[in-house]
Parts: sequence; C-alpha cells; structure tokens
Amino acid sequence: MKSRLFWIFAIIYSALHHIGSTSTTLKRPRAGDPFDTFPKNFWQEFSSPFTDTPEDEELEVTETTTHEPFPFFADPYTTVNISTQLSSNVYLHCRVNDLQGKTVSWMRRKGDELTLITFGQHTYSGDSRYSLEFEEPNDWKLLIQFANERDEGPYECQVSSHPPLVLLVYLTIIVPHVEILDERGSATPEKYYKAGSTIELQCVISKIPHPSTYITWRHGARLLNYDTSRGGISVKTDMLPGRALSRLYIANANRQDTGNYTCMLGNEITETVVVHVLNGEEPAAMQHANGTRYIPSPLTMVVFFIVCARVSLFQR
Repeated sequence: MKSRLFWIFAIIYSALHHIGSTSTTLKRPRAGDPFDTFPKNFWQEFSSPFTDTPEDEELEVTETTTHEPFPFFADPYTTVNISTQLSSNVYLHCRVNDLQGKTVSWMRRKGDELTLITFGQHTYSGDSRYSLEFEEPNDWKLLIQFANERDEGPYECQVSSHPPLVLLVYLTIIVPHVEILDERGSATPEKYYKAGSTIELQCVISKIPHPSTYITWRHGARLLNYDTSRGGISVKTDMLPGRALSRLYIANANRQDTGNYTCMLGNEITETVVVHVLNGEEPAAMQHANGTRYIPSPLTMVVFFIVCARVSLFQR
C-alpha cells in the first residue's frame, strides 16, 4: 500500500510540473523524468482495483481423495461347477482379497429361497455335516462331509460389501453304478458252484470321478479283503480312469462258502449276489439249491392231467 501511495504522489508532482508548459502538444518525457523509473507493468497494476492483497499469495491446494481397496475374488470367475462322488467329503472354495473387515457368508439356494449356512467363521446350519474352514491367506472353505444326492445344487459365497459380491458354486453329486458279474462276464443275482471249484466274481464300478475310497468284499458281515483264516481267498482291484474293476477268487469252494457276497465302494455304494455251493447235485436240482422240495403250480398240474387223459384215450 505504501508503494502505491508513493507512485500516486509522483504522478501528481509530474502533472503539476507540466501545467506551466506553453505548448499544448504532448511531448515525450525528458530524460530523468520520474516516469522513466516506473515499472513496465505500473499502468496495468494502477488500472486494477485497489484491493489489499497480501504480497505473498497463498498457493491453491488441490484436495485429492483416496478410496479404500474394494474386496474382490482372487479367482477370475464368478460361477464354478464342482463334481464329487457320493459319500465323499468335498470343499467349496471362496478366495477373497482385500476383505477390509467385510464378512464372508455361505448360503444354500433352493429356487428363490436362500438358507444361511455360515456367517464369518460361525456355522448356523442344523446339519452337522456342514462346517467352515478358513485357510490363510484368503480361502473361506465350506466343508460338506459324506455328500449325498440331497446336497446337489447351487451354493452362494457372499461378501458383505456394497454392492455385495456373489460367487455361485454348483455342486453335482455323482452316484457310481455297481454291478457284479461271474467269470463269463454275465450278471446274475444268484450263482451256483460245485464243491471244490473256484468261486470267481467281478465287481465293475463305473462313474467314479475321483476314487477316494477302496473297494471291499464281504461274505455276509465278514470282510474278505484281508481274511487269512480260511485261506485261498484273493482280491485284485484295478482303478481305471472313471471306473474300477475288482475280482474276488475263492479256491476249493465248500458249503460254508454259500451266502451273500457284497461288493462295496465306501459305505453306501453296494451290490450283492447270492452264491450257492452244491455237493454233487444234478444240474436240475442246482436251480433249487435252497434245499426245499419243488412244488408244481396248479396250472402245471391241470396241464399234466389233461395230457395224461388224452394219452389214455389214444391208447384205447
């Protein structure tokens, strides 16, 4: 402000000095004129409004905003298909990065209905086969034990962000097919062997995505795979892509080997065949090896009497 007052007084002095001049023509200022010492931008500043502006102007501050990291799934997909074998244990994975205090939940979807299974690390399902296992650094795994056909369907992993993140996992339960064949590859619910012969049964299991259990053979309630009391028992199992083949051999069969033989994959996948061991019976009797006497049906008796009556008439 003081600087501008000085220049104002200088202008007034110069104007008074030029009043006494007899010439009306505008002349260029002489050397040493006070105008020669004015700054080049004086008239621009002088024409601007007189405002008290601080000599050191404040620098304009640009405000920047930083957002917190948003949660996201570590895997690049939002829909997953998982297949598992009947009666096996299966994990449904949900990997979340930058969770930032948000909560992860697992839900079961049936149509438009959502059922809460887990919230955080707490399990709210009434089914004890369901549980949550967290694996560092970011995997919220839902464990389903002894999966059955009712467990098949869609599951959702949800993150409580805004908007919420949803990972859809569709679980498929594969039920293996079990069949017991004889040594000729024929399927039959009953099989007859002569005493002293070798019992040979084949257990063929198909639709096995991930064999997680071994195949066992039982005679009644007795486990045969590791049986050494009788002797002559052999079990050979081959795990093939998508299927399995197990063979049971029992040498020198006797009447005590008669009974139910069951092939088992786990505890729920089973198939049973009935084996009869006969001591010298004729082939006709082998079809009725249960020891009971054959009783013909009433229709058979009627046909028999008609045939006998006609034969008697022709003989007359």
